[in-house]
Amino acid sequence: MDQTKKIAALFDCDGVIIDTESQYTVFWDEVGRKYVPAYENFGKMIKGQTLVQIYDRYFKGMEKEQATITEELNRFENEMKYEYIPGVADFMKELRAHGVKIAVVTSSNQQKMQNVYVVHPELKELVDRILTSEDFTRSKPAPDCFLLGAKVFDTVKENCVVFEDSFHGLEAGNAAGMAVVGLSTTNPAEAIQDKCKLVIPDFTGFGYAQMMKLLADA
Repeated sequence: MDQTKKIAALFDCDGVIIDTESQYTVFWDEVGRKYVPAYENFGKMIKGQTLVQIYDRYFKGMEKEQATITEELNRFENEMKYEYIPGVADFMKELRAHGVKIAVVTSSNQQKMQNVYVVHPELKELVDRILTSEDFTRSKPAPDCFLLGAKVFDTVKENCVVFEDSFHGLEAGNAAGMAVVGLSTTNPAEAIQDKCKLVIPDFTGFGYAQMMKLLADA
């Protein structure tokens, strides 16, 4: 840990700040069954990827289908429930009180995030930056988004803690060389425990002191 640089907490959004992953799984599993039935558990397969990345990998040359899926996804997101993961808002407030810089680092696009702001306008006040899919070329599991998170705060990877739930997100945090905390909101704790320094079910009972210990022990 570099004592001359800021400490940064980098949060994924879905499954980490907002409890939406189970809803997305239902949507994308249905898309998979309808358009690419060869892939089982399609909803889990694409977690952590941007929409552009999903289309490039699984729907290349299927422009008509892409347009239909996008229309259905926009409608679905407009009707989704956007509830906080327990304890996350209080945790962010505690971090801010200790001078920690906070960024949301998500593969979601700005249009989707507008739906979040309608329900939680205070989110913009809880964090310092919100980085979306428009801000980086390579999405998770590439480390680009988290490295950008460190860059915008003029800090180093050794001072950053990543909070993630998906396999792609955990891989991205590790690839960035940062301390990674896994949320067992999307995958069972035993499935992700070897991919992060610590697994938590939510942020209830987790605070600044525990986060700083992860950095000190790195």
